[in-house]
Order: sequence, then C-alpha cells, then structure tokens
Amino acid sequence: MNRHMELKFQVERLQDVAVVNCSGRMVRGTALDEFRRRIEQLECVRVLVLDVSEVEQLDAGGLGALLQVRRWATQKSAKMKLVNPPLFFRRLLEATHLASLFEVSSLQEAICILRARECPPRFAVA
Repeated sequence: MNRHMELKFQVERLQDVAVVNCSGRMVRGTALDEFRRRIEQLECVRVLVLDVSEVEQLDAGGLGALLQVRRWATQKSAKMKLVNPPLFFRRLLEATHLASLFEVSSLQEAICILRARECPPRFAVA
C-alpha cells in the first residue's frame, strides 16, 4: 500500500468543540481504525467537526467508520458535521442512501458554529 496516501488526521480541541482534519485515503486499514479510536477517546464534546475536504478516496470501510463515529457522537449527545466533502464523497453518500444521516456543511458554516460559542445569542427583554 502506498503510505503517503494513507489516512492522516489531526484532532484540535477548542473547549467543547473538536475539529478533526482528515486527508488521504479513508479506506479500511489500521489508519482508519486509529482514526475511529482517537475520536472515541474524546471527552466532553458538544460539536464534532470532521473536515474531509482533503480526503482523496472513501470505501465501505471508511463509510462504516463514519457511521460508527456518528453513533458515538449521538450517544455522547454531540452534534457531528462533515465539512466540505469533495464531490465524489457526497455522491458516494447519496448512492449508498447515507446522505440523510450526515449533516454536511461548508467551512464557513462550521466557523459560525464555533463563533456561536464565543458570542452567545442575545435575548430581548420585554
């Protein structure tokens, strides 16, 4: 297997928001298993953002891992977002009828979520 194409990911935390930047091949293998395990070790997460804009390949193993991470997020009452999936990624989600299970957003929308934490909504007093 070509090691430079292997899944690479980096987890960043900002209070209760975790951003995971993914690149390479999201395919069955040890790197994908490590990706899932690392996410499942996160504690006190309100929002999990998966930036998949640099994912070059996705197979059934990758889809399975995304479903497992989604289940984990649901169990932890965390909101999960897929950010900027490439066209092939979105088409594969649609072809497998999984698109409705994932909330897909642009990077700009994800930034708004992060900023909402810094700037709580203001309520009018009547």
